[in-house]
Formats: sequence, C-alpha cells, structure tokens
Amino acid sequence: MERSRVAAERARASASRASAADQKAAEKEAARLHVEAQLAEVAALNADVANEATQIDGLLAWTLEVDDYVELESLKVIVEHPSFDPGRLGVATPAVPPLVYPPEPVYEEPRAPGGVSAAFGGRKKHEQAVEQARQAFDIARRRWHEAATALHSQHLAALASREEVEQRRLAQLAIAEATYREECAQREADAAARNAELSTLINELAFDVESAIQEYVGIVLSNSVYPEIFPVSHDHRFSLETRELTLTAIVPEPSAVPSVKEFKYVKAKDEIVATALTAKAQKDRYAEAVWQVAVRTLHEVFEADRAGKIRSIALTVGVNRISPATGKPETVPLVQVAADRETFSGFDLANIVPQATLSHLGAALSKSPFDLTPADTARGVRVRGQG
Repeated sequence: MERSRVAAERARASASRASAADQKAAEKEAARLHVEAQLAEVAALNADVANEATQIDGLLAWTLEVDDYVELESLKVIVEHPSFDPGRLGVATPAVPPLVYPPEPVYEEPRAPGGVSAAFGGRKKHEQAVEQARQAFDIARRRWHEAATALHSQHLAALASREEVEQRRLAQLAIAEATYREECAQREADAAARNAELSTLINELAFDVESAIQEYVGIVLSNSVYPEIFPVSHDHRFSLETRELTLTAIVPEPSAVPSVKEFKYVKAKDEIVATALTAKAQKDRYAEAVWQVAVRTLHEVFEADRAGKIRSIALTVGVNRISPATGKPETVPLVQVAADRETFSGFDLANIVPQATLSHLGAALSKSPFDLTPADTARGVRVRGQG
C-alpha cells in the first residue's frame, strides 16, 4: 500500500513537470497508480477486518491447541547475571612519557696557535679565546641546567597528576564493582525469595491447602491470553469444603465486536467506503463469543488441574457496565453454568457447538447477549445431574 502511494505521488510530480505532449500520458499513469494505491489500502483494511473476525470466532479453538497445565517448577528463576562492564573506568590512565633531558653542553677549548703565530701575539689572543669559550660554556651549561630542572619539575607534576587521576579512577571502579556485586546479590535474593514462594506453593498444593489451590488457579487464568480486541478478565474463589471453584469471567461490551463487514473502493467518487455487518451478524458473533468464553474458561481450569483438586466450577460470564437505571456500576450476567469435572471431561470440545454444550449443562443463558439481556437465573443453576 505504501509503495503504491509513493509511486502515485511520483507520477503526479512527473506529470506536473512534463511537456504538454507528455502531460496527458503522465496524468493517466498517475491516475492508474492512484487507483492501485487505493485498492492496496482497501486490501489492507479488509485483511485487518478478516483478522479481527478470525480472532473473535476462534476464541475456543485457539486454547484447544495448547496445554493449559502450568508446571510450577518451570517458573522458578535461574539467575543469569550480566557481565560486569566497567566502560571507561576499565581503561588505565595513560602513562607519563619517560623524561628525556636535552643533551648536556660539552666544553670545547679553542685550538692553541703554533709556529710563527705564537711568537707574534698569538698566545694572548688564544687566552682571550679560551676565556670567551669558557664564559659561553658556563652560560650554556647554566641554561641547560635550568631547562633540565624545569623539565624534571614538569615531569614530577605530570606523574603526580597521573597518579591522582588513576587513584580517582580506581576508586570509581571499586564503587562500580561494589554496585555490580550488590545488584547481583539482589538478583540472587529476589530469585531465592521467588523460588521459595514457588516451593511453598508446590508443597501446599500437594497437601490441598485452599489458598494454594486458589493461587494456582489464578496463575492458570493469568496465562489465558485473549485477543486485544476482545479482552477477558477473571475473578475466582475456591472452597476446599465443597471443592468447588466459583469463577467470574468479564467480557467486553458488544461494541467490541467490529461492525464492518468489508471495505470497498468506489472509483467514481474516489472514496473508500465501509459495508456494515448486518445487525443479526453482529448479534450472532457477539453471542457466539460469549458462549465460547464460557466453555473455554471451564476447559482451561479443568485441563490445568491435572491433580483433580477441583470437582466442580460455578461460572458466571458477564459484562461490566454503568446501569442505565441507576447510573451505578453493575455486572450483567450473560451466562451462569455449573459443571462437574467428570461430565465436562467427557466432551470432545473440537466438535461441539458452545451454546448447545452450555444448554446441555443446564446453563442459564441470556436470550440476547448483544442487547445485554441478563440470563434468567431465577431457578438457580446447579451441576448437571446433582439437582
């Protein structure tokens, strides 16, 4: 779709730059590409519509493909620490280059005159030259000594500065290493606490502790993933005395069901228009989704409870809304059903019709879930076969 849109824009730009002779052909090509982009957008929109419909219509089928049992041992944490990365603190401060003194001046005495030159005043001139050479040497050596002393002082200052920087780096590195060790210890402590909780839960679950069974059911239900377009939340309570789970599943309001059947491109108007689902199709889809949630919830709990801790489930599937009569929050029950493990486990859920299954279990069902008509629970609902 995006490629088609960009191509159409380029074609329109080319048409505006074309000569009169070529402009008509360029405009025709731009129009063709525009239609192609519109059709691509329609295809993308219809793919989204089909995907949403598939997700809602397959709420039950999806869960039948996975095992809802939760292996609690697998939830225990195995700590993996990231490697310590000191970053720039791991790089030592560059060493100070070795001290190199300039070459020390060397005294070179002027050569003494010989022969006739020595006899005609050469010796005196030589003595003067020697004196001048010694003075020049003394000056050069003094300057060298001053320069060497300055270099030595600078070198000592550089060494002291480097040592100071290095000590500061090592101190910061020690802090970073200590922080890393603390973080590792905290991860270990968190993991140990989490694993201890799981060990306690596993042990209490084996000994039929009521709260442990209830917590396990909560883990199972939290693993029940629904599409974003049709989210479902749960609340539950388990009674060890009766071994019955009282469970509530809250589904979205009917507006969650898409109202669009498909999108079409009307070339004459250059418009993308939506074709609405019929009211009956929307009502049927929403009702079917509600029935599927009910059967799916019963299945997930019973399948996850391999040890058979739960004998029966009293389930309510409802919608939270603001009451039009009182203006206060209320829950409208759309399904109320009770199922025992033995009966429900005998069903082949891959081949059932959810509404028929619920009716077979003696459920109270809303006559019109889409209109939020409450299920008639006046007669009460009990596990099929138990009165």
